[in-house]
This record gives sequence, structure tokens and C-alpha cells, in this order.
Amino acid sequence: MCFSPEADIVAGVIVTAIGFDTIRHVGHDRESAMAALPVIFGLHQLIEVPVWWAVESRVPMALGRGAAWLYLAIAFGLIPWAVPYAVRRLEVDQRRRTLMAALVALGVIVAVSLTIPILSASISVVNAGNYLEYSASLFLGGALSVLYVAATCGSMILSSDRVVVVYGWMNLVTVSVLAVLLRSGVISLWCVWAAVTSIAIAVHLHRLHRQHEGRVVLAGA
Repeated sequence: MCFSPEADIVAGVIVTAIGFDTIRHVGHDRESAMAALPVIFGLHQLIEVPVWWAVESRVPMALGRGAAWLYLAIAFGLIPWAVPYAVRRLEVDQRRRTLMAALVALGVIVAVSLTIPILSASISVVNAGNYLEYSASLFLGGALSVLYVAATCGSMILSSDRVVVVYGWMNLVTVSVLAVLLRSGVISLWCVWAAVTSIAIAVHLHRLHRQHEGRVVLAGA
């Protein structure tokens, strides 16, 4: 979600490009899920563009409704479990992997609980100025939001990689601030954070590659 269709386009193109470049440089199969996240984030932003245009009467409402449903399906049905799954794939400590598996399961529960309502009820979208306001009937929406954050940020905080842990705490703080800004009707900057996160993922995977290459060199010396 961003503050204008133009911002969604710019952020979506940049983030998607970062994602495809990151996937192209994946050095190990366990990194593939993490590398795919920027692509998901980028496409997510681009999908919102026709929603904006439909609200602005620039494209048919049917196209906007379909894009809105797909946008929420990704936000509600995919990201809650995809993020902890990707973090778990990178984890090497078995005990932490077990704890992360519980968070993946929690993410699946959250995803199912959030997705069912948008399948059975209509979705309304209005232009709230600096963001789009999506309305859907969610049961225990507040509690599910907390569990959503617990699954996604919690997996990073549980990591044995100190860099991932630090980013997990940063993500928790940033998500809280962005949620307050959105709820207060100020502005939506989720697309900016998606771009920052995607760059961080690319840098982190490159760092892992350098570490692996260094170990290979030392082993062959």
C-alpha cells in the first residue's frame, strides 16, 4: 500500500527488479524462498495500481474489484506464512528451526482466518487521501493483526543470525509506526518499507554468499 498509484508503480517496479536480480544470484536452494519475497512485495504494489485507477474511475470497477481481492489475498493469505517460512529456510540451528516451524503454522492459521472472510463477503475500497482504505468484515481482526506481526517479526527475532535479529526488531518498530500513521489517516508508506526490506534481503543474501565463498577458500587452502 502506498500514497498514490504513481508511487505504487515506482516502488513496484524497483522492488520487483531487485527481487528478480536477487533470485538470479541465489547460491543455495535454502535461500530461494527469501529471495522470492521481494518479487512478492513488488508485484503486490503493482497489483494495487488498478485499484487506485478504478477508485479514480480511470478503469472499469470490475477490474478494480478483482485487483483489490488479489491484493488482499496476497497480504492476508500469503505473506503471514511466507515470511516465517523464508526465514526458517535460512536457519541452521535445529532448535530455532523447530520454534520457527510453530510460527509458520501460526502464519497459516492467520492466513486462513483472514482469507475466508474476503472470499465470503464483499470488499469496499475508498480513496482516503494519502492511501486506499480497504474494508472487509473480519472476525477478531485486531487479535489476528497481532498474531500476523508475531509470526512475521517473531521468526526474524528468533534467528541465530544477529543481522536478521536486528532487522526483526527494526521491522517490529517500523510496522508499529506505519500502522499508527495509517490509522491516523496521515499517509501510507508501506511501499517504502517494502523497498527497504527488499534491499536488505538482497544485501543479506549477498553477505551469506561472501561468507560461503570465504569458507570454501579457507577449506581449499
